[in-house]
Amino acid sequence: MTAELVRGQNHPLPHTRLDIRVSAGHPVVACATLADDRGAARDEWVARPGAPVLPGVEVPAGAESAPRFALDLDAVPAEAQQISVLLALTGAAGSPERFGGTAAPFVAVVAENGEEIASFTVTGLDSESAVVALEVYRRQGAWKVRAVGQGYAGGLGDLLADQGVTRARDIAESVRAVVAPAVPRTEPARVSTRTDGGAPAAPGPDRTAVPDTPPSAGRTIPDGPSAPTSPGPQPTPVPDGPQVPAGPIDYSHPRRRPTAPPPPVAAPAAGSGGPSGPVAGDATGWSMDERLYNQVWGMFEDLARAVAAYRSAVEFAESRMDKELDQVLSDPRSRIGSGGDAARAAARAKFEQLRDQARQVLDRDLAQLTAESEVVEPALPASYARWDNPVWHAYRVPMEIPMALRIGDIHLPESPELRIPLLVRLPLERGLWVDSGRSSSDAALAMDEGALRRQAADTAVALAARLIAVYPPGEFTVHVIDPAGSAAAPLAPLVETGVLAAPPAAGAQGVHTVLSRLTERVDLVSMAMRGGAADALPPDLDRAEQLLIVNDFPHGFDDRAVTQLRYLADEGPAVGVHLLMVADREDASAYGPVLDPLWRSLLRITPVPDDHLADPWVRHAWTYEPATVPPGSAILRQVLEQVAASRRSWGR
Repeated sequence: MTAELVRGQNHPLPHTRLDIRVSAGHPVVACATLADDRGAARDEWVARPGAPVLPGVEVPAGAESAPRFALDLDAVPAEAQQISVLLALTGAAGSPERFGGTAAPFVAVVAENGEEIASFTVTGLDSESAVVALEVYRRQGAWKVRAVGQGYAGGLGDLLADQGVTRARDIAESVRAVVAPAVPRTEPARVSTRTDGGAPAAPGPDRTAVPDTPPSAGRTIPDGPSAPTSPGPQPTPVPDGPQVPAGPIDYSHPRRRPTAPPPPVAAPAAGSGGPSGPVAGDATGWSMDERLYNQVWGMFEDLARAVAAYRSAVEFAESRMDKELDQVLSDPRSRIGSGGDAARAAARAKFEQLRDQARQVLDRDLAQLTAESEVVEPALPASYARWDNPVWHAYRVPMEIPMALRIGDIHLPESPELRIPLLVRLPLERGLWVDSGRSSSDAALAMDEGALRRQAADTAVALAARLIAVYPPGEFTVHVIDPAGSAAAPLAPLVETGVLAAPPAAGAQGVHTVLSRLTERVDLVSMAMRGGAADALPPDLDRAEQLLIVNDFPHGFDDRAVTQLRYLADEGPAVGVHLLMVADREDASAYGPVLDPLWRSLLRITPVPDDHLADPWVRHAWTYEPATVPPGSAILRQVLEQVAASRRSWGR
């Protein structure tokens, strides 16, 4: 049975020798690119008219109305992790200038025996003249196909440039030169056998490439809905009203290094010869930590796309049912009576059939991700693991900084039991804000104000403890401002184990002293970095990463202190000074909009589950749950005691 894909949906490929057949109804140029694990193509990895053959890939030598791609996935180079199927308009006289002015291209993936495995109608295009129709990519030792449908108004040159091809414009011009002299023959368009009209892609903008803008690596998911600049799921508040991302969506997995790391050791195949079950660390990377980080990132991407495809399919089914019902109601003869009832029942039955089919596909994908999560979760290192993971009971103070830190879990309403770790890269690139306000969510509104503030402080202490624990001795210093002493109980593990640089600062004078010291440090280090004079820094300057925990802001803060705090939030991360604030934004409303940049510069998290995070691809509202210590567990204090002991030994 053919899988009819919608934009973002993927499907496993049971065969490695495949044809990809296109029906466009007008001449198109068929090209393909290979890409590495970072999603980057090379100049020599572009198959196109004039150079139609790559290892494992062959495209037509000219422009055709029904081009075919031949794939032999066993022959694709090991360093190539992805094949992109590209279509571009020729620009010749009589040819359409944009895909929106003609019938939507139909793409089918066909096995060697002629069996159609999957198909995709590239709908939703308008001003684009080039499009990435499909991606064929490796996942857990097997190959999959994903419906993409990402268009480029700037044509093939913009598309190739966005994929990382350095000679994109020259290659696009060479393709034009090859296909321009001859008018290609026109073949009959392939007739689809589908009877449901085809499911359109999810509503959204035409994804045109932004010239001279490098593709961004997805970060919170999940920080802002606009594509962030460093890898890893990074959530951001969902903006008011529907908004769309600017520029093309980047499907690449981010990496720390510009060169491709060695591929992971392939898992042994099962006895049947098919792909084995999920394996922890099967992503690419230079170390097991990096492989696990990239695997978590891949799980997040797969869940986001699977749910996006499901929601798009359900939305299409609903719109189709509404259209059919409108047709029934518009005809007075069928509005009443048995004929109208039968038409309404048929429309409802068709909707339920399409919805159930979409749910079956989603359930299949969720089952695969759940199985992967059950394997990956126990294998995570301490910095990526939950507090209840046994790895914390075997904790040893590390000798190097890990790639990332888990600050909680995220999930979607379609599968609330499938939790994806929310990882932020280290060193922190932005501060954290634990929102203690009751009006922030329905769950917070239902809580007592005092209990919510205590829970927010507990969340901040647990996050600080994780940060302290994953840094080597002497490379992380923590300061606390608690002007009224209201967080004495939650802060007790930090104070009593001796991991703080000094007792929590109280009162206006304490606030002034700590902020002045950290502000001076930021000034000195910034000037030394700009002047290339790191050796000129005072010998007694603490060069470790600095974390400032601020509780109950803005209590105890005057205008000068607020200005210093904003300065630390803006300039501090670049020189190793980070904020962890526990605050209710409404409490600071007296300052008006002057503090808006402060809140925007911080990653907002909540002490109770809340769906305030959005990813930069399909804009799901993800529910965040904090990384809390299990009730009654002493693991946090045990870990901090080990950290304190190692610091005493290191300082001797």
